Amino acid sequence: MSINSRSSQYSLLACSPAAAAAAPSLLQQVGMAGSAAVITVSFVHLVDVVKTRIQVSPEYAALGMGGTVKKVVGSEGVLAMWKGVNAAWLREASYTSLRLGLYEPCKIAFGCTTPENTTFIKKFLAGSAAGALGSLAGNPFDVLKTRMMTAEGKTSPSIVGTAKDLFAHQGIGGFYRGIDSNVMRAMVLNGTKMACYDQTKGYVVQYTGLAKSSLITQFISAVAAGFFMTCTVSPFDMVRTRLMNQPADAKIYNNAVDCFVKICKNEGPLTLWRGFMPIWSRFAPTTTIQLVIFEQLRGLMGMKSM
Repeated sequence: MSINSRSSQYSLLACSPAAAAAAPSLLQQVGMAGSAAVITVSFVHLVDVVKTRIQVSPEYAALGMGGTVKKVVGSEGVLAMWKGVNAAWLREASYTSLRLGLYEPCKIAFGCTTPENTTFIKKFLAGSAAGALGSLAGNPFDVLKTRMMTAEGKTSPSIVGTAKDLFAHQGIGGFYRGIDSNVMRAMVLNGTKMACYDQTKGYVVQYTGLAKSSLITQFISAVAAGFFMTCTVSPFDMVRTRLMNQPADAKIYNNAVDCFVKICKNEGPLTLWRGFMPIWSRFAPTTTIQLVIFEQLRGLMGMKSM
């Protein structure tokens, strides 16, 4: 082989995508997931405020989504729809960055190394594991966000003031209130989200011939994942919200199981799905925007589509 031909081969290798962009590290994957999550929550936070108000108050539940928006904006101002958004940013930067960024490493840990041994159950378990780890990191910000969103009045509470008040009355344990239900919720949510997204993408590619990296494929898969998430997560979301929002001086629920039983007994089982429409209204755009942005960032970093 001549020197010129060898030089040509080396030039081609140097210009190849694999050589030009090294595979992103775990830290980069988590960073991309966090960026996608923070961007997304900035736009959909107002739906979360409506959902949370409906879950904690029978008055707002009776008003529905439209009535709740009208009442909150009328009595507290438009900016009230973004109460707690700074806590939401911190939550997404910790919780969602881990549950999205750790999904693929967890898949490998569960033995998903080839298409043949990558089953739906393994995908669900990988998503659940990533969700649990993310929830442990994000729980303090989740508690602060919930308290700030439910605070009525025209003055928006500060995150520092809310944190100081929580610590003064409940200590460090107050930041981990509802941790049991939050971890369960995160496991079900992320397991459903990532497994359904991953599985639906396979079906879309198989039956339409579209590429995994296609925006249409990603959009359809994310919408499907958002619907199934709402069905499985709503009861856990209700229990978590009730536990995080109960006053320190009037303990109503002892733990997640006690809360679940009392809600079913005193208000009926269907109460667990109260706020289904606002939850879906939040999950649908959140899941779609979040996953599409995450996939696009992966592409920019030289990673293949999930």
